[in-house]
Amino acid sequence: MCGIWALFGSDECLSVQCLSAMKIAHRGPDAFRFENVNGFTNCCFGFHRLAIVDQLYGMQPIRVKKFPYLWLCYNGEIYNFRQLQKQFGFEYQTLVDGEVILHLYNRGGIEQTASMLDGVFAFILLDTANRKVFLGRDTYGVRPLFKVLTEDGFLGVCSEAKGLINLKHSMSSCPKVEPFLPGHYEVLDLKPSGKVASVELVKFHSCKDEPLHAAYDTVENLPSGLDLETVKSNIRLLFESAVRKRLMSHRRIGCLLSGGLDSSLVAAMLLKLMKESSINYPLQTFAIGMEDSPDLLAARKVAAYIGSEHHEVIFNSEEGIQALEEVIFSLETYDITTVRASVGMYLVSKHIRKKTNSVVIFSGEGSDELTQGYIYFHKAPSPEEAMEDSERLLRELYMFDVLRADRTTAAHGLELRVPFLDHRFTSYYLSLPAELRIPKNGIEKHLLRESFQDSNLLPKEILWRPKEAFSDGITSLKKSWFSILQDHVDLQVDDLLLEKAAEKFPFNPPKTKEAYYYRQIFEKHYPGRADWLSHYWMPRWINATDPSARTLKHYKSATKE
Repeated sequence: MCGIWALFGSDECLSVQCLSAMKIAHRGPDAFRFENVNGFTNCCFGFHRLAIVDQLYGMQPIRVKKFPYLWLCYNGEIYNFRQLQKQFGFEYQTLVDGEVILHLYNRGGIEQTASMLDGVFAFILLDTANRKVFLGRDTYGVRPLFKVLTEDGFLGVCSEAKGLINLKHSMSSCPKVEPFLPGHYEVLDLKPSGKVASVELVKFHSCKDEPLHAAYDTVENLPSGLDLETVKSNIRLLFESAVRKRLMSHRRIGCLLSGGLDSSLVAAMLLKLMKESSINYPLQTFAIGMEDSPDLLAARKVAAYIGSEHHEVIFNSEEGIQALEEVIFSLETYDITTVRASVGMYLVSKHIRKKTNSVVIFSGEGSDELTQGYIYFHKAPSPEEAMEDSERLLRELYMFDVLRADRTTAAHGLELRVPFLDHRFTSYYLSLPAELRIPKNGIEKHLLRESFQDSNLLPKEILWRPKEAFSDGITSLKKSWFSILQDHVDLQVDDLLLEKAAEKFPFNPPKTKEAYYYRQIFEKHYPGRADWLSHYWMPRWINATDPSARTLKHYKSATKE
């Protein structure tokens, strides 16, 4: 996890522009570098480093003697850099996993490069010999990337939008800053003036397709049968591989643990593999909640069962409410469910940074989207529609759960790892028949739970624990975080303001006081940038006015039993 920033064709003095690069300093607390591009006086790179792999030679932009005309700034981890080295005989100059991008590009151009990377990444690659700039982002957008491109060819690229919104440029109107689409790469021509022109934007991978790099994977060809035992065995095998490859780190590994199925599976598998890999420190697990929160109790059970060094962070409603503005500033969104769920994650990340030496943090993100874990999936009209919605959720992750997970951890200089979004794991799961993946016997994620039924990784009551929305599970059943927020915003936003919300905010108008309150804070920091969020996250197939699981009938009946 780092912060990357680059400008091409700046009209303004670069020493003034580089102040914008400091807006993402939180992403890389270990070192900072600002470098002009030789021969192009108005082009530069900025890089904030969090040193995870190769403490000595990991500064960026990366340049190697073999390709002096290539400059690379990237944020992410490439898990298969060693396999690709063996496969193609690459001679690396550093231990940096991202160096493989230079070798792949030299070998087969940008098309092959992006498709061959097994990992999470956002990169800016400059080829001065051929006057090209390339941008790329991983399949699910686990690593963030924003860009601004003006009509006259000035390009700005950054890990977070806040590093681009105050750039100086000789334009009458404010240039549009937008998220770079996941699973895409873009080719731009670099003109002698340092300005650029976009040539093409290409989608190199869809979540359903088996990735190109699978041909060189450590997991050999999987048995292809669709009988249940084969499917369950393949799920276990691919999940274990997803966690194992993410152990790559020179810094201490920890894990978020809510006590729900996803984070518990990750923590249990992580601990097992750390022991097998002879990692000689205990795994720290982290849970957050208010007094008597169901998540805290469940996480305690899991930690005791797997034997992790467990940490609990207790917060109260006042602390949660006070964090809202910082959280919305970090997130760069006003989406209701994202903001709600981010408060706990932001506060636990703050604790990890201040009180421990864990830096690489594993988490269960992506599982709900992939395995149909949201409670509204019980209402899906058919397995096919459930399958389509699962794929939609995965495509939109970069605006919701993955955005939340990245920004709340990155705000405190932590690096997030999400094994459920492993390319091979997701493409296999999505290739399974639609009927296999739907909720069964009133239990969501049935297939995933069943796959680990006999593994002894988790206690049975955790393996089959019903879904808790993250923003709800952290508080008590008596008064949820959802209700605490409602009570607070009720005093902050009067009825008349809400009535006129559509006039004030014609794009994505807020329909509730809570939505209005978040939107006001967002507009204060990012005026006129509401289109970063195309739509609010809402459950499907039911007439919902609020995204909380607590408002769904299924949830109410489940909690009364």
